[in-house]
Amino acid sequence: MARLLGLYKFPQVSYASTLPSLSDKTQFPSFLRTLASDLKSSYAVTQLVLHLGWSWVIILAQDDDFGQQAGALAARELGEADICIEFHVPVPSQHSPEKINAVVQKMQTSTATGVLVFLSNSNFKLILQSLLGFSLLGQVWVSEGLLHTALALAMPGISQVLRGTFGLLRHSSRVHGFPEFFASLHPNRTPEDMFLGRFWEATFGCRWLHANGTVSGEVRLCSGSESLRGHEHPFQDVSRVDIAYTAVYSVAHALQDLVSCEHGDGMCTDPKHFQPWQLLHPLRKVRFQTPDGTHIMFDANGDLVTTYDVFQGQQSPKGQFHFVRIGTMDPHRSSEDRIMIRLKDGVQWGGCLPTLCWVKSPLCSKQQGLCCRPANCYQVPSSVCSTSCEPGSSQIPQQGAPHCCFECRPCPEGQFTDQRDMKSCRQCPKEQYPSQARDRCLPRTETFLAFDEPLGLALTSVALALAGLACLVLGVFLRFRDTPVVRANNRALSYVLLVSLALCALSPLLFLGRPSPTTCLLRQTTFAVVFTVAVSCVLAKTLTVVLAFRVTRPGQRIRMCLGPNTSSFVVLGALVVQVVLCGIRLGTSPPFPHSDTASEAGRLVLLCQEGSGVAFSCVLGYLGLLAVGTFSVAFLARGLPDAFNETKFLTFSMLLFCSVWTAFLPLYHSARGKATVAVEVFSILASTAGLLGGIFLPKCYLILLKPERNTLAGLRLGHQAQSAPFSRRNTDTPRLPAQYP
Repeated sequence: MARLLGLYKFPQVSYASTLPSLSDKTQFPSFLRTLASDLKSSYAVTQLVLHLGWSWVIILAQDDDFGQQAGALAARELGEADICIEFHVPVPSQHSPEKINAVVQKMQTSTATGVLVFLSNSNFKLILQSLLGFSLLGQVWVSEGLLHTALALAMPGISQVLRGTFGLLRHSSRVHGFPEFFASLHPNRTPEDMFLGRFWEATFGCRWLHANGTVSGEVRLCSGSESLRGHEHPFQDVSRVDIAYTAVYSVAHALQDLVSCEHGDGMCTDPKHFQPWQLLHPLRKVRFQTPDGTHIMFDANGDLVTTYDVFQGQQSPKGQFHFVRIGTMDPHRSSEDRIMIRLKDGVQWGGCLPTLCWVKSPLCSKQQGLCCRPANCYQVPSSVCSTSCEPGSSQIPQQGAPHCCFECRPCPEGQFTDQRDMKSCRQCPKEQYPSQARDRCLPRTETFLAFDEPLGLALTSVALALAGLACLVLGVFLRFRDTPVVRANNRALSYVLLVSLALCALSPLLFLGRPSPTTCLLRQTTFAVVFTVAVSCVLAKTLTVVLAFRVTRPGQRIRMCLGPNTSSFVVLGALVVQVVLCGIRLGTSPPFPHSDTASEAGRLVLLCQEGSGVAFSCVLGYLGLLAVGTFSVAFLARGLPDAFNETKFLTFSMLLFCSVWTAFLPLYHSARGKATVAVEVFSILASTAGLLGGIFLPKCYLILLKPERNTLAGLRLGHQAQSAPFSRRNTDTPRLPAQYP
């Protein structure tokens, strides 16, 4: 009929057929119905599974058109929602105990507890009976109806298997006025209604005495005083009158819209003269509300947008098993293609209040997700292959298993997850670090080697003390500049060396405090330049002594190197080379402030990034080469006769200098964070103290505490005593250069 009426666009509204193919508007363009198709019911089942939060299910589908279509729809919808199917078993339509046993044996090995059922009543009862025989309990069954479940309850002990079962039924609305109308029916009022007379006889077990009719004495006659009010009638399908009610009122509302031009498409007609096809368009667009609040509308396929009641199998305190309506699946309040499920008012789920379970509530925290679980609340039934990974861990897939089966592994150092079941851990932003549980990011605390912290204060004090000591020694040398000790040590070089050592002691102050672009540019450059001046001064002093004692014959060309400007050329040449290297470094890859997040947990260490490693290595390498050369020359000159043993002091001071920077390299590379700055500052101060103490403190001792030796006679006496061994080895006694007395 639907195919035939569709040719002429005659609208047909059915209240009984659930065949899925009737939703195809290409074949049946004028067919509508006031109930959902079987596939819509199957789709509602998958939505219930999504709402329960399951991720690991079993599908049992009848091996017929309905079972295949429903099972395929459920598998597709669940797959799109990343829900895994442990197995999808077709159950034969024909009675087959062997195949039923195979299905039961497969379920015995399964780990999923959620079972989606698209079966006939007979097959469902056979499977339940077999499971009861194997004592296989714990499954939670979800089906699109309750008829086969209700029939199965007649089996002894089956309630143990069905405990926790969920079922869906189309929401039945109460037809306004129907109970009163039904109670007022009486055959005497409508004697022409043959059906009502037979209905009366079946309901009350009596017979009407018809005209010219006879009845036996054993049959009770209907007196007419019987009443249908409050009486149980044997035809329970009368309760489905609301489906027909919806169909009739849909046509009535469509007629009303047609004659009143409600849809604004210009189609208005006389209610007494119109063609059937003219009713089809307003019928598709009809939208109204029944007296009990039920919304009526058709979807694009002509199916009624159906609300389902959610039932759950529960056991009463007396041990009786029954189904209780616990909620409603309302497509009218859906979002993002998901059906909203609301608990019925006053219904408790496992001891929880309705506002705390099933529905996301403001009382629920984000981490608790779908259902808040107070102390007196049981969890929603679970069907998962692997338990959820808590925040702070991530899912690790199991080899050869579906993606729903995984292991939970804590996030590695420096990473976090702030949600459940995350596939991988994430890095915190640069300014943050993971908490101890690695479930959130916390703000980092900025840190650097500050002046006011104990270590910074100690280093600053030492630096100022060394600089002050260098200035004090310079003052002593200026005060006693005409004495033999000062003159014998090349006064000009001594002054330059003392000034450079004072600057060396002050250069660590650039390393302390919050790094800035200016301090990052100056700190290493200043350190390299002033130390180059200091080391080159020591080299010049050492070369002067060596050349003075090695040149023994007049007229040698090397005597030309003993001129008064030789020392200045040595210092200036070494300084120019270092300045060029520093200029190249600053011009190609200058240092800049940098935030180090890896050195100290929970802290953002502010440092200077030195730029090009090659250029920086060239600067330090040149300084190291100059220091090694100076130490080598001083070591070779350690045995030369000198009234004040300056070559030995130069050798000792350079030994300290090289030892400090040799120990600096491994310490610097093993240190982390602001400790690297402290190591470099300590090395600068230690090497400065070594040069200052090794070269100038013995001279100050003679000048201040042994003034009797700071005379020309004392100088000659000391020179004669120390040159005796040297005279025995050399026939010609060398003369001191002009700057030595």
